[in-house]
Amino acid sequence: MAFTGNFTCNVFKSGLIAGEFNFAPGTTDVFRIALYTNAATLNQNTTAYTTTGEVVAPGYTAEGNVLTPTVGGPDGTAFISFANTSWSGVLTARGALIYKQGGPAICVLDFGADRTSASVFQLQFPPAVANSAVIRLS
Repeated sequence: MAFTGNFTCNVFKSGLIAGEFNFAPGTTDVFRIALYTNAATLNQNTTAYTTTGEVVAPGYTAEGNVLTPTVGGPDGTAFISFANTSWSGVLTARGALIYKQGGPAICVLDFGADRTSASVFQLQFPPAVANSAVIRLS
């Protein structure tokens, strides 16, 4: 099995310290999410976007969708979440990679099993709050 859980990528952790990411609105950093089949090998050591194991299907474009981030953290837990995103068409995915376009990987999402859409494949992110956002630092 290629997916073994949800991971914040190591390169993201070190990149935060080095100032390689800017999630603030209006910045030039672009964040994307790509979908993958179980043929992909993605984990905490993933360093960047890869085409290996990426979904190939009508309605899906290589490199995935652009994401709109939401950031917060006034109460001691910094967090990042994203607006929901979707693809039209019938497709099957086992997981996803969030990454900075042209740059480092951020996190790997394991769906737990193959997920197949009948007409629209939608990813719903958890609420952008300190106790449930997709990325949390406390």
